[in-house]
Amino acid sequence: MGEPELMQDYTSIREEVAKLCQKFPGEYWRARDKAREYPSDFVAALGEAGYLAALIPEEFGGAGLPISAAAAILEEIQAQGCNAGAVHAQMYIMGTMLRHGSDEQKSQYLPKIATGELRLQAFGVTEPTSGTDTLALKTVAKRDGDDYVINGQKLWTSRAEHSDLMLLLARTTPRDQVSKRTDGLSVFLVDMNAALDNGLTIRPIDTMMNHSTTELFFDNMRVPAANLIGEEGKGFRYILSGMNAERLLIAAECIGDAKWFIEKATAYAKERVLFDRPIGQNQGVQFPIARAYAQMRAAELLVHEGLRKYEAGENCGEEANMAKMLAAEASWAAGEACVQTHGGFGFAAEYDVERKFRETRLYQVAPISTNMILSYVAEHVLGLPRSY
Repeated sequence: MGEPELMQDYTSIREEVAKLCQKFPGEYWRARDKAREYPSDFVAALGEAGYLAALIPEEFGGAGLPISAAAAILEEIQAQGCNAGAVHAQMYIMGTMLRHGSDEQKSQYLPKIATGELRLQAFGVTEPTSGTDTLALKTVAKRDGDDYVINGQKLWTSRAEHSDLMLLLARTTPRDQVSKRTDGLSVFLVDMNAALDNGLTIRPIDTMMNHSTTELFFDNMRVPAANLIGEEGKGFRYILSGMNAERLLIAAECIGDAKWFIEKATAYAKERVLFDRPIGQNQGVQFPIARAYAQMRAAELLVHEGLRKYEAGENCGEEANMAKMLAAEASWAAGEACVQTHGGFGFAAEYDVERKFRETRLYQVAPISTNMILSYVAEHVLGLPRSY
């Protein structure tokens, strides 16, 4: 019996992704970062190579691969010094469409997403007043004939300016009228091109890293009722089931970042000579890099266990949450070691360390903060009283 693909680590896919990434070196990313531009050429190259269709079933033109393959792709992108933040949403929100979309919706949209004709890169959940308290969101969708009319606001919706489609979570039943607190939210597939200037306004947000994030305003935006994903009022469950995938894939990206930082720091520590010896000969330089490596390897094992359970259909909430937290901490520790090893050069843009340092810091806050993960573990794993 052959070895499971996850245990094989998708070596061939990683090698091909690495080759593609080498066409987009540090100079490319520094230019995009400086101009705050979306890496359209990079995204197009990934699409043409079929990587953005990795999770789409073969019957719709995709590769039909499991989530562990998507994790390998995203990790390798980060490990090569590139930034998967421009494309990762299409991976982690794909499950909502695949699991809960109708046959008509899949037939209409998935083949075009697979070819790259359409991009599904925007995910509208977070709002200014609710933050991570998703059940408190205020965006409202009211049925009006064959449409839903949507009013409200979303915040930190990344890639909205560069996506043809968006998954949007909105309240369809008032909170005080639902029997269960998790009921009353629904998921819609929004045609961004049709909605823009027809009830949808997009405002970019300037941030510390080039992440193409925005805030969205809905003013009587109409969405066809046919674009409701699954059942009305069950959207929170659909989004929740996709969050484990999101956390595992982001964790994989963080592992890739950590590997990039560790490789950079190790190489520089070997090459940089001061006082007639390489600085890497000093334990004060060695130990932070070695510790970061140990942190990365431990987090990587938990990522793999989470992916295994996800693909087996088991509850992987514990592993997905902890993997995301530990991988984000590992990438930050590796980044800190890399900056410290490079000294002043760590702050020079041409070394790419400071850019990656800014980019990886995001993942201790998003898509879910470390404190929220600890609250989850305390309540759902350890059985401690709910704290919020």
